[in-house]
Amino acid sequence: MINKQNKNQIRLKRHLRVRSNISGTAQCPRLNVYRSTSHIYAQVIDDVAGKTLAASSTVAKDVNVKGKTKTEAAAIVGADVAKKAMAKGIACVVFDRGGYLYTGRVKALADGAREAGLKF
Repeated sequence: MINKQNKNQIRLKRHLRVRSNISGTAQCPRLNVYRSTSHIYAQVIDDVAGKTLAASSTVAKDVNVKGKTKTEAAAIVGADVAKKAMAKGIACVVFDRGGYLYTGRVKALADGAREAGLKF
């Protein structure tokens, strides 16, 4: 019998382990990343109040990622969420990679947010 590992379940365990140490406050909220097979989503979250302060994704209407690769689209989403956060007076965030490895699209999103002015 073949026992195939459920990669998403392993990712969720890793995410819970990371989230036990990371929390967002009003002064330094959490930048959360969710990556599906074809899209990427980013949110700036204040965990104390339980509110999303800024959000962006590849499916958002104001983000134009047509004709871009998934990695280029992730960088655009990172810059867009950083621009929205900076407009609300947020300059410092804690990066929550959501249990994903810090490579590829997740790294591109983080680099795009840093280039737009967010400090991690």
